[in-house]
Amino acid sequence: MSELVLKTLEDRVLTLTLNRPEVLNAWNAELHAATIAAFDEADRDDAVRVVILTGAGRAFCAGADLAGGGRIFDHRDETIDEHRDTGAELALRIYDGRKPVIAAINGPATGVGITMTLPCDVRLASSKAKMGFVFARRGIAPDACSSWFAPRVVGISRAAEWFLTGRVFDAAEALEARLVSEVLEPEALLPRAREIARMIAENTSAVSVAATRRLMWRMLGATGPRDAFRLESKVLWYLGGAADAREGVASFFEKRRPEFTLSVSKDFPDFLD
Repeated sequence: MSELVLKTLEDRVLTLTLNRPEVLNAWNAELHAATIAAFDEADRDDAVRVVILTGAGRAFCAGADLAGGGRIFDHRDETIDEHRDTGAELALRIYDGRKPVIAAINGPATGVGITMTLPCDVRLASSKAKMGFVFARRGIAPDACSSWFAPRVVGISRAAEWFLTGRVFDAAEALEARLVSEVLEPEALLPRAREIARMIAENTSAVSVAATRRLMWRMLGATGPRDAFRLESKVLWYLGGAADAREGVASFFEKRRPEFTLSVSKDFPDFLD
């Protein structure tokens, strides 16, 4: 059996490739477990600065594997209070992570295949990509905490139109709505993702990036700017007295690339967890 998630680490950039190309990387329990494990491993490894998530073959992820037939979404073996959405487990794993994540959407991405990208920090799309929040067309509800993420990414009106119609749309429409930040020709997609990843890995403090990522996502649920004022003040106090801040200033004056020494595994501020 082939590895369900291919892992390639190069220049401190970890590329995770969903690897069920024969079924368009359709999501099942085994792929879910392998992807969660890969993100767990990335968070523990200080050699990893940035994660790129993409798909093998011509698809990113075609959503849930429907091979089980019409009862694939029937979880009546659990009670209503016991059931937990596995798509949400993945979305929250990415959201809670300490490494920036770039989604390189290389082809069709529907259902959980697109909702899993919403907590990613950067989304890039191939010009060949098609996307769709197709849940209503399958008679089910949104997954992966997408009813929270999607309106914050693209606004409530666009999110509602996409979710309520369940229609599939192209990369150009995704770009216009800012669901993705760039659309690239297929051969340019991964090189661009790696270029962005290297800009992060080579020029920034790992702990600064992890803290900034946490601040920006958490403040989407803030009641007002004073929440940001209080939490940013604490982070500035914590990081401002640490070695990376001194190195950042020194490298600026010395006109050289900084050599940051703090590690996410040891130096991430506990109060941000």
